[in-house]
Amino acid sequence: MDKPVYIIGISCFYHDSAAVLLKDGEIVFAAQEERYTRKKHDENIPTNVIEQALKYEGITMEDINAIGFYEKPLLKFFDRILQSYFAVWPRGLISYHHAMQEWMNKKLWTTHLLRKELKYEGPLYYSTHHESHAASSYFASGFGDATLVNVDGVGEWATATIGYGKGTDMELTHEIRYPNSLGLLYSAVTYYLGFKVNSAEYKVMGLAPYGQPIYVDKIRELIDIKEDGSFKLRMKYFTYNRTLRMTGKAFERLFGHLRRKSESNLEQFHKDVARSVQEITEEIMLKICTHAKKIHPSKNLCLAGGVALNCVSNGKILRSNIFENIYIQPASGDAGGALGVANLIWHHEMKGAKTSPMPHVYYGTEYSEEEIEKEIVENNLPYKKYSENELISTVAKLMEGENVIGWFQGRMEYGPRALGNRSIIADARNKDNWKKVNLKIKFRESFRPFAPTVLEERSSEYFDLDRPSPYMLLVADVKPEKREEVPAITHIDGTARIQTISASENSKYHSLISEFAKNTGCPVIINTSFNVRGEPIVESPNNAINCFLHTQMDFLVLGNYIISKADLTGDLQKDNQAYLEKFELD
Repeated sequence: MDKPVYIIGISCFYHDSAAVLLKDGEIVFAAQEERYTRKKHDENIPTNVIEQALKYEGITMEDINAIGFYEKPLLKFFDRILQSYFAVWPRGLISYHHAMQEWMNKKLWTTHLLRKELKYEGPLYYSTHHESHAASSYFASGFGDATLVNVDGVGEWATATIGYGKGTDMELTHEIRYPNSLGLLYSAVTYYLGFKVNSAEYKVMGLAPYGQPIYVDKIRELIDIKEDGSFKLRMKYFTYNRTLRMTGKAFERLFGHLRRKSESNLEQFHKDVARSVQEITEEIMLKICTHAKKIHPSKNLCLAGGVALNCVSNGKILRSNIFENIYIQPASGDAGGALGVANLIWHHEMKGAKTSPMPHVYYGTEYSEEEIEKEIVENNLPYKKYSENELISTVAKLMEGENVIGWFQGRMEYGPRALGNRSIIADARNKDNWKKVNLKIKFRESFRPFAPTVLEERSSEYFDLDRPSPYMLLVADVKPEKREEVPAITHIDGTARIQTISASENSKYHSLISEFAKNTGCPVIINTSFNVRGEPIVESPNNAINCFLHTQMDFLVLGNYIISKADLTGDLQKDNQAYLEKFELD
């Protein structure tokens, strides 16, 4: 029997580093490094992910046939970084020195560092940043052919690309280049509104429905948009090409307000700016996709890149009916680049003919019942263990009303979303749960919406959506007659960011919601990521226990074990109360 071909794809050194292990073209393991280091958006070589991947498969680095890196560092440095700084010289001296430290100390030595850290001497391949994005979506889609669109901040030079895929062939044919970038425009507004770049763009998307698009003309002053979706930024308003900031005084003069200080009050002005940049983003993405189909006709569209995580824009593309089918890579940001480069090696270097669609996102670590019980006992927690059927019926009843439950099951999700294995769940019918989970569990801004999980087979009863949305990457209207029934997941504009769930994707999660629906008549629950603000999603039982003990979560479900906050005694109860008092939550 032929030995299997193992390929590792890696993305790192910018943000959201990740690794993917393929076996004969199929995903064996995939995760982000932040989940193991507990450092949000960790950019370092994903050694922990790779260690866990090898352990999961029962192999060593000697069994690895190839490693791929998701972009070309030398091209990026010598072609784009240096040229960009020389173009604005002598402005940007401080930013230049900062960039040189990063590159001279780490990024220029990618090959050496990968071989040293991973103790690997085999073949090492590089793809371009946008090729990795495109491959991550196309080869995972299962489509025989597709129009490809990738939009993000910046790779080597490209910030938006159009291409096509057919069979195992894939090519990018058109691009927009730095400094013109829709992703960086959105990040600049994120920065101006006082949020963290490369981390909090989704907050701007969540804030937008609270505003009106009254600053659309101001946004148009920032960017010249053509009918084919191509665009050019007016760089006099931006400073990211020469400073460590995204915007400066010219941007503030245009909008008539200083940049918002982080954590200061959000005013209507900020909400209106958020809405305005969201409107322009949707307009550009729709034009790009329309033009892409003219160039490379297909009934299928594959989306990737950080801007593909803008689920409001995705929903608008879907409703335009330009394409019959849309696949959006669930790890559309840089983490997905690890999958893309691994796929490219399999198809183009190893000549693998078989393509393997990505049927779910549950490719991370999993813990046995014995490992879970060991952690519970070591933390001196009172617990009850159930059979799976008993667990489902018990948790479904506990979820009715105002209880908030930490739900930790099976293999961890790959990508930025918690999709039913590392989730905090609650009753979507209870409007108070929206505020409780935001302020007392997640410790985050009160305007942030919650996504629903809905049984796939009943999705059309509640949402204006005619297809599955398993990765929480599409926004659609909540049907008007259902909005009062599920107020905790209905955003201010009557929409929701939907996750549909089927038994084939996640049988235990599907069973839980089915039981809840049998009891209540409602097949919709709140699902948000199992973490608190500023921390990555939990990876291990110990992470989950720590999060549970430091929030007002009511129950923790680890595998088939249930822990109740009401059952905590002595020091555990006191520690929980003392921690909460720091956040003035009483």
